[in-house]
Amino acid sequence: MIYITGDTHGERARLQPAPGKDDWTADDVLIVCGDFGFIFDDNAEENSFLDETEKRPFTLCFVDGNHENFAAIGRYPVEEWNGGKAHRIRNNVFHLMRGQFFTIQGYSFFTFGGGYSIDRYMRRKNVSYWDEELPSDAEYKEAIAALRAHDMKADYILTHTAPKEMALRMGYNPDPHEWQLEGFLEWIMYEAEYKHWYCGHWHQDMEMSDKFTVLYFDTVCIQ
Repeated sequence: MIYITGDTHGERARLQPAPGKDDWTADDVLIVCGDFGFIFDDNAEENSFLDETEKRPFTLCFVDGNHENFAAIGRYPVEEWNGGKAHRIRNNVFHLMRGQFFTIQGYSFFTFGGGYSIDRYMRRKNVSYWDEELPSDAEYKEAIAALRAHDMKADYILTHTAPKEMALRMGYNPDPHEWQLEGFLEWIMYEAEYKHWYCGHWHQDMEMSDKFTVLYFDTVCIQ
C-alpha cells in the first residue's frame, strides 16, 4: 500500500501506521510531502532514530520542503531508485529529488520539492535555513526535460508548496520569493495529465478539487 501525508517536522509519532492500520509491512510505502525534519539537526539523536527506522519493514520517502537541512541531505549518496534519482538516507529511507519520475507499485510519481521560508528572519543561514530550499535553474530544466520525456503524464504529482492558483484559493498571497516556483507548478498543473496532486507546506488538510489535495496531519492511501 502507498500512503501519503503532509509535513512531519521530525515528529516521531507521525511515522506510526495510519489510523485503522495495525502496523507497517514490507509492502507499505509512506511518502511525506516535504518538511520531513528527521535530518534537520544532523545529530546523534536523529541518526539513532533513523537507524531504528531502518529496522522497520516499510519504505519511507520524502520530497524536500523548505525546512530541511540541505547540507546534511546532500552528503548522502545519490542513487537511481525506481527510475528516478534519490538520496539514500537508509536502506528504506529515500529523499525523492526534484524533477524526477518514480515508479512505485506500478504507479508513476513526478516529484518537485522546495519552498520558501517566510520565517527566515528568525533563522540563521546554513544553520536553520538553506538557500537550496528554492529550486535552481538546473532543477527546473531537469524537471521540464523529465516531464516531456514522459509525455507530460504522471499518475501522481508530489510537491511541497502549491501552484499559485491553489495558494490564492486557500487565501494566501504567494511570497514574491516563491513566485517562480509557484508559477512553474501552475504551468505543470495546466499542461500535465495526472490523476491526483498532493502537497504539504500550508499546515492544513484540504481537498481543493477532485484532483488536488493539501495534506498536513491527514494520511491518504492511494492503493
